[in-house]
Amino acid sequence: MITYTHASHSSNIEIMPTIPALGSVIWLHGLGADGHDFVSMVSQLQLPSHLPLRFIFPHAPFIPVTVNNGYVMRAWFDIYSMQINQRIDEEGIANSVKLINSFIKNEQEKGISTEKIILGGFSQGAVITLMAGLSYPKKLAGAIALSGYLPQADTILKNRSPENSGLPVFLAHGTEDTVVPFILGQATATALEKYQVSVAWHSYAMAHSICAAEIKDIAAWLEHVLA
Repeated sequence: MITYTHASHSSNIEIMPTIPALGSVIWLHGLGADGHDFVSMVSQLQLPSHLPLRFIFPHAPFIPVTVNNGYVMRAWFDIYSMQINQRIDEEGIANSVKLINSFIKNEQEKGISTEKIILGGFSQGAVITLMAGLSYPKKLAGAIALSGYLPQADTILKNRSPENSGLPVFLAHGTEDTVVPFILGQATATALEKYQVSVAWHSYAMAHSICAAEIKDIAAWLEHVLA
């Protein structure tokens, strides 16, 4: 059983094993949440003692979100309409990818190889996870994208980093999702497979959320890619 310590910073939450970490997971929350949103997932994963991981939960910046009448909230990028995959906030996405790259650099400076770094996220966080993971110039261990999608998939995948051309991806979606339609998750899985990205596609009978079966599957996938 792994025990953890917690640290809270202005930019992120850190959950650290009390023994030296073998790898790191940088996890991005969804729209309007913050880094605290998935902290409880760490204990729910029930990772084995031979897989001590450090978890970093960044806070998205506060920005006005168009679809919410310009209300200022934590978001990784703006959403212009309910047709979330139509018009894309390319500048906002690029800025968030740069921010995640800085967190990856921080982990490297702590002695973690990029090949032992996982990016993960939910909803908006899943979008940034895929964009950052596929473009990163050094090989990563993998990416976990829950209830999200990959905008401009063909363009992104054609121009992905050669080092992460076969990036292992855990992709999951709820079949009853009315926020990010299930069909967008399916389309993302199809696009990743088309470009020979190593995708593990999972669907669950749930809405825009996570479930126990999904967490169990993530834990097994983490053991597999970090073995």
